[in-house]
Amino acid sequence: MAVSVPATYGALLVGGFVAAALAGIVTVQSFIYVKLYPSDVLQTKAIVTAVWLLDTAHTALVCASIWTYFIENFGDTSKIDMIPRTLAMTVALTAILTFIVHCFFAHRIHKLSRRDWRITMPLMGFAFLRLCSASVTTAEMIHMQTFSSFKAEFRWIFTLGLALSCLVDVMIAGFLCYSLRSNRKASSSMDRVINSVILYTFENNSLTSAATVVSMICWLTMPTNLVFMGLHFVIGKLYANSLLATLNARKRLQNERAQRGLSAELPVAFPGYASRFRTHQSSRSEPPAATKVEINVEKTVEYEVDASQCGSPTTPGTYVGSSEVV
Repeated sequence: MAVSVPATYGALLVGGFVAAALAGIVTVQSFIYVKLYPSDVLQTKAIVTAVWLLDTAHTALVCASIWTYFIENFGDTSKIDMIPRTLAMTVALTAILTFIVHCFFAHRIHKLSRRDWRITMPLMGFAFLRLCSASVTTAEMIHMQTFSSFKAEFRWIFTLGLALSCLVDVMIAGFLCYSLRSNRKASSSMDRVINSVILYTFENNSLTSAATVVSMICWLTMPTNLVFMGLHFVIGKLYANSLLATLNARKRLQNERAQRGLSAELPVAFPGYASRFRTHQSSRSEPPAATKVEINVEKTVEYEVDASQCGSPTTPGTYVGSSEVV
């Protein structure tokens, strides 16, 4: 079976370049988060830290895989079918990143749906199955050592993992958009803010879903190259940026809400931040206490009197009136 070197090595190289660029964006977004939200709750800070560490480890494994293909096996096309351990481990790290992001959005849906487990449990179940599928994929890739043998016996498990990831993305986008649109009935003045949140949700989930679907299509239709793996390098980065972009968007949305003088609750569950904002707003909107003010007014009238009436020369006179209290 003929193997295309550009479609294998080239796809891995391009995928590695794009993954490295997106890893830089993840780092920048992490620093922005640290600067903008130093008072966030510990759980949110832990999620951001875990995402950044996992993304950094994923980038290192991608670079190590490219090193193996291009340096250690340089010129040896017989090794093109080999699966390095570092490459197999990128699949597991991508699944862990995906699982964290799915749990984050599932938690938001859980709050927006007033803790309706009928919605949250299917999301968590599918997300966990996607993690299990990717874990089995990594273990079998390490065991089989070649793509040809892995595809012959475990092609379905990798396909299942990608399909579950896409399914959870679609469910999250659908539930979030539905919940947010339902909140528009409570306060029409919140429409613009809610529309912004819906737009963020749709863009983030559609991007990750598109990357996952394209990778799955390449995996199923092009079994003789590694284009699917080059795309798979990027999926984890997109999920990490999706979560960080959602967290960092809070400041702009809260400022927009404050400029419009909205008192309604922002329909996005961000623990800690919203309560502090409400306290700040209530302190600003509280009317000052009434104060009694006394004003003393002294009236001075200057006039001329007739000398014939007063028995004295005509001279200017001055009359000082009494003070009044207002």
